[in-house]
Order: sequence, then C-alpha cells, then structure tokens
Amino acid sequence: MLKTTKPKIIVMSGYGLNCEEETKFAFDLVGGAADIVHINDLIATPKMLLAYQILVFPGGFSYGDDTGSGKAYANKFKNHLARELEEFLSRDTLAIGICNGFQIMTNLGILPGALAHNKKGRYIDRWVDLEVENSKSPWLKGIKKISLPIAHGEGRYVNGKENLKRNKQIAFTYVKGEIAKFQNIEYNPNGAEQDIAGVLSYDGRVLGMMPHPERAMFAHQNPMWYKNKKASTEGAGLQIFKNAVKYF
Repeated sequence: MLKTTKPKIIVMSGYGLNCEEETKFAFDLVGGAADIVHINDLIATPKMLLAYQILVFPGGFSYGDDTGSGKAYANKFKNHLARELEEFLSRDTLAIGICNGFQIMTNLGILPGALAHNKKGRYIDRWVDLEVENSKSPWLKGIKKISLPIAHGEGRYVNGKENLKRNKQIAFTYVKGEIAKFQNIEYNPNGAEQDIAGVLSYDGRVLGMMPHPERAMFAHQNPMWYKNKKASTEGAGLQIFKNAVKYF
C-alpha cells in the first residue's frame, strides 16, 4: 500500500482575524492537515512556510479595519515576510484570501484591484448567488454556480485598469439566482464593478473572494435548505476546500 501524506495548510491568525477555526475545520474535514499560525510566530520562524502547500488568509476584521480593511495586516506581512511569500508563491502552491483575507491579498499586491466601501455605506450580512467565470482554477474545478454568505463593509471590488476578463482572472460574479429572486433583493449588494465577487492570479492558483465558503460547509446553513431537505447534507462551499486538497 502506498503511503499518502495529507497536504499541509497554514491558516493565518492574529489581530482581529476571526474565522480561522472554521476555516481549519473545513480543510481538515475534506482530508487536509491545517494548522492555525499567528503572524508573530511566522515572523519568528519564517522558514516554517516551506512546510506548507496551501496558505490561507481567513476572514475577520484585522486591526479593527483601522486605516482601511486589510491594510495594517498586509503591511505587517509585507514588512517581515515579503521574500518568504514570494518564494511560497513561486512554488506549485495554492493560496486563498476570504473576505478580510481577500482585502489583505489585494493590499499585498498578489491580487489585482482593491476593495472599497459598499455602495450604500453599510455593513452587509446575507447570502448571495454566484457564477464561476474560470473553472480551470484548481480552486474552482467542477463548480458552475454556487450560493454563499457574505459579511463585509468594504466588499465593493474596484478593478482599476486591468482587463480581468481577457486575462481570465475573474473567479466569481454576483448573479440573480434563487436566493436573490426569492427574497427580492439586490443580486450585487455592494456595487462591485462588473459584479465581481472574487479574482484570481498566478494562473488560478491564488484566489481572493468576498463570500465565505467556510460558512457554507453544511446544507442546512443555506437559507433555501428547506426546499431541498432530501438532498446532500454537504454544503456547496465545501467543494472549494475539496478542490484545494485534491490538487495535491
């Protein structure tokens, strides 16, 4: 029998990130081996990053979103771990930023664009319908449409001058699906340009997304669950984590 090794995932924590436990749970649930590591511990032992195949910046409110969402955490990472991050991404690795993690990644410059305040200036906490624009990304294999929750105050994606569609860097777009139609609510609640909810870089190996797949691990978390009670108990968000583990 061949001996298999579980892919190792490093889930960053510290200073207001607060979704690390459920993100670790999701990766462990689908066969990965995830560790939660405080940014100060990684700074103290930067070579630790060599032991991992997947890097995760989870959701939360790093540094209380002071100076702008994700900026302070990104600056701390950039000032102490820029070389190690570059080396990590140069290998055949995967990385994901979820919500505040997406904001951190754009501030690090490893994903294009930026996240601005929601168009109505209010925090939004609800579910959205999404369409996958690039299923060739290791993160998005086998996914065409998906519904996930969002929870953010600065989630309006602004593109700048890059042609993301031509470069196949759009991961998800907000669409008017089952949830938006049933609840008669805006399908793109934050006003993101081109309806963009997530983007890619490094040939699809790096994904940034505002929705939270770790909050959609189980079918009953979806507000439309009551319509499909006999369907799988597995939530749609789990496929993203499965894809990442399967890649290795």
